Amino acid sequence: MKPRITAILFCLIISAASLHAADFDVRKFGAKGDGIKMNTEAIQKAIDACTKAGGGRVVLTDGVYLTGPVRLKDGVDLHIDGTAKLLASPDIQDYPDWKDVKHVNSENLPRGNRNACLIFADEAERISITGRGVIDGNGTYHIEKVDKPTNAGGWPYKRKYPNEKTLPRVVFFAGCKDVLLEDVTMTNQPSGWSYWIHDCDRVTIRGLQILADLSYPNNDGIHLNCSRDVTVSDCHIQTGDDSIIIRANSRSLKENKPMERVTVTNCVLRSRCYGIRIGYSDDGVMRNCTFSNLVITESRDGIGFTLPNSPYPRNHDFGREDSLVEDMLFSNIVMDGIYGKPIVSIMGEKARIEAVRNIHFSNVHAKGKHFPVFHGREANPLQNFTFDNCSFVREAAPDQKEPEIFQYVQGFQFNATTFSAKVIQPE
Repeated sequence: MKPRITAILFCLIISAASLHAADFDVRKFGAKGDGIKMNTEAIQKAIDACTKAGGGRVVLTDGVYLTGPVRLKDGVDLHIDGTAKLLASPDIQDYPDWKDVKHVNSENLPRGNRNACLIFADEAERISITGRGVIDGNGTYHIEKVDKPTNAGGWPYKRKYPNEKTLPRVVFFAGCKDVLLEDVTMTNQPSGWSYWIHDCDRVTIRGLQILADLSYPNNDGIHLNCSRDVTVSDCHIQTGDDSIIIRANSRSLKENKPMERVTVTNCVLRSRCYGIRIGYSDDGVMRNCTFSNLVITESRDGIGFTLPNSPYPRNHDFGREDSLVEDMLFSNIVMDGIYGKPIVSIMGEKARIEAVRNIHFSNVHAKGKHFPVFHGREANPLQNFTFDNCSFVREAAPDQKEPEIFQYVQGFQFNATTFSAKVIQPE
């Protein structure tokens, strides 16, 4: 029996050693968590060694690690321990555009045609960012206060630099597969999208805290574009711009890709714009998405189907296809303190749109300043919108006469619904 026990113990020791060997502590590659030393090179060396070894964890613990941009590679889990913070460099000169990018044509990217970001992955597989630690975007160095806000979001701050010189995103994954984002807190974003998931497959996002400053412009939360099989769950998202975005802008890709098979559940959202936004200028196919068990609070608008004209005058963010939004379910959603509209559809007169259809709402209850507004176009009416056990309550008197809540819609059904608005159907 003793040889057998000895053999078992030996196997356990070897297994433990193997697990330990899969951890790549950035400090062993020269990093220092004092918040002063620039650790870009050391962190990248740890990532490179990890992927060369077949994958594992690149670990940050016990300190504040100042860094410029790093690139994740196959099999790497960037693990930011609860005792650690990854602090972005405050110097905008530290964020040049990435070279040798395989998956996208950067000249057609939104936000100033730039691919710059803090954490980048290009056609990588089995990658993740995990841990209870913090990613700090150091955004206070990239914005400045304005006396009288004139921008669309009413933000009291603006970027210090023009679009072509700003940091457009914090995390940018393009053409990746088997992605995990889990438990990390992101804060102080520099007026850029927190997470941009672009043409990725099999993405799991859970337990994130995205705590952007509501007064900073364009701080989107989770921006999902042209990706498939995505799950977002158990996240707390507070953003100066839209909290969760579903889009299909393929203009930077070699071929058009749909945004499909998405599940968003068990999240709390707060936004200076939309809690959930579907679509934008000349996007492609967005379909088969479910949104459930959500709280949207103290936001301008709750859920928006947003298809404005292209090219949109303020930026380069427009696609190259007719937009098709179909087969989406919104259930068990509570909205409170909505100072815009709980649900709104926008169709630009010249926007390229195939259809918006088969959109279903169940157990959606909202309180705010306005009722929902649904506007289609005569050539593209909204089709087959259903409401089951939904209520929309106005808590404050409107400043002016409310416009018709329905324009160019077909197939609306209200089942067991307390809908307080005056329903005006087109002839």
